[in-house]
Amino acid sequence: MQNKFQSGFVNIFGAPNAGKSTLLNVLLGENLVITSPKVQTTRHRILGILNEPQYQIVFSDTPGIIDPKYKLHEKMMAQVKSALEDADVAILMHDITRPPEDLDSIVNTLHLKVPTLLLLNKTDKLEDKSSLQAVIDSYKSKYPNWEILAISSKKQVNTDKIIPLILSFLPEAPPYYSQENISDRSERFFVCELIREQIFALFEEEIPYHTAVIIQAFEEKTTLNVIKAEIIVSRETQKGILLGKGGSMIKQLGINSRKNIEEFLQKKVHLELFIKVRPKWRDNELYLKEYGYN
Repeated sequence: MQNKFQSGFVNIFGAPNAGKSTLLNVLLGENLVITSPKVQTTRHRILGILNEPQYQIVFSDTPGIIDPKYKLHEKMMAQVKSALEDADVAILMHDITRPPEDLDSIVNTLHLKVPTLLLLNKTDKLEDKSSLQAVIDSYKSKYPNWEILAISSKKQVNTDKIIPLILSFLPEAPPYYSQENISDRSERFFVCELIREQIFALFEEEIPYHTAVIIQAFEEKTTLNVIKAEIIVSRETQKGILLGKGGSMIKQLGINSRKNIEEFLQKKVHLELFIKVRPKWRDNELYLKEYGYN
């Protein structure tokens, strides 16, 4: 008799910078989604597919839950809403160093109706480790119907316990995606994300939040890929910062991005970056659609 096959959607929710993207990369065993110590790095709902002989888990990394200030934010929160609608299991991540009240507002926003796994993340940052069990117990008494686990996704503490917990809830079903798939997104999408990740790494203040990246050309040649990408900013001053003195910053951005893109595509890359100023693009429906925020 053949063993049962389990398949389903496991969607990851939480505040900005709770560690959702880092966790997804750990669970998949590769760096699929971009990460940054800065908040609001994730703007899209990104599927990461874990294929094993007896199960397929379709993870979904979602933007951090915020109070929208721009149309861009509204689009991000709409992706959180869509992830709520098709979840078989929910993972709710909370930074254990943050007050419990921070979690309350997110719980009230989400109204989770599926089996939920609350991951109290960043235990490596707890100053008083002796109080850890008391903290876990306080969350268990508040959310008695949830599975609760204290982890550090960065240090991979207790992350090996997550998949078995998910499988205890995951329905018996055939796979939703081909065994070869690791995501529902295209190479072009991930190239944009890798450039955006380097913008987060290299630039401070508002620059990462005012930029979008779109691919203008993606030409696959025998020896290398020729990629032309456009970086959108809101103001001329931001363009100046991105360029840097004598073009030094855009050059560094290109070097860093190309290295990561080559690693991702497993192929040599010729990368050209251009900057375009589009005022208030974060509040412009047409621009947002053009940049993939549908």
